Amino acid sequence: MAQLQLDESGLKSLVDAFYSRVRADGALGAIFNDAIHDWPEHLDKLTAFWSSVMLTTGRYKGQPVPAHMKHRSRITPALFQRWLALWADTTNELMAPGAAVALQAKAARIAESLQLAMFFRLDDQPFPRAARQTVDATDPA
Repeated sequence: MAQLQLDESGLKSLVDAFYSRVRADGALGAIFNDAIHDWPEHLDKLTAFWSSVMLTTGRYKGQPVPAHMKHRSRITPALFQRWLALWADTTNELMAPGAAVALQAKAARIAESLQLAMFFRLDDQPFPRAARQTVDATDPA
């Protein structure tokens, strides 16, 4: 198969191929298939997302964090790793090497950001008490 270009057409083909694999995946398929009710519409939205991210087109108008939070009870950090591995396999297979690396790097940053939004809670962390400062009225600072 010829390598896809990092353009609108290439991204559409990549997204279609990737999510075909996601839907068939033993770990990811059930979650995605339960969550997505209109796959053609969702694939168009995901293509717009990747177009915005990689081509800076501004076509994507969604909110990925709230969309993923709705499914938080079924999503684990391990599933993000599975998604990234499948993304790497698909981009390596379908894209030119430089484009594949760029897409993988962007996906890793996005996955990290989503995981922080979904699973990291500041109130779960110990909060150090601020050191008490004394004020010296003669200090010009």
